[in-house]
Amino acid sequence: MADIRVLIVEDDPFIAMDIESAVAEQLGDEAELIVVGSVAEAKRAATRKLSCALLDIDVVDGKTFSVASALQKAGTPFAFVSGSAPQEVPAPLQSARFLRKPFSTREVAAFVLKAIGG
Repeated sequence: MADIRVLIVEDDPFIAMDIESAVAEQLGDEAELIVVGSVAEAKRAATRKLSCALLDIDVVDGKTFSVASALQKAGTPFAFVSGSAPQEVPAPLQSARFLRKPFSTREVAAFVLKAIGG
């Protein structure tokens, strides 16, 4: 099993594939990519040891702020990858990296590499 685990929370399958491809291109088989499309699935996935996470803010069953808070508390680096406005992020989470959609896959890959210490 991979030592690097990246959580990707995105409910649009095409955007999820873009993010997954960008990360996989950088990390290859070194990483386990966990792709989920809901807050409920993300909460379950976030109970595992993660290297970092990429979170859309608005997914099918709500906003991912509770997941972000749990990741922050655990010390897991994360970034929001969202079309929402950065001002919508609650104050305690505003220090997180914010990648605005449409995002650059280079930006996504750079965040992940930095987060895992690469």
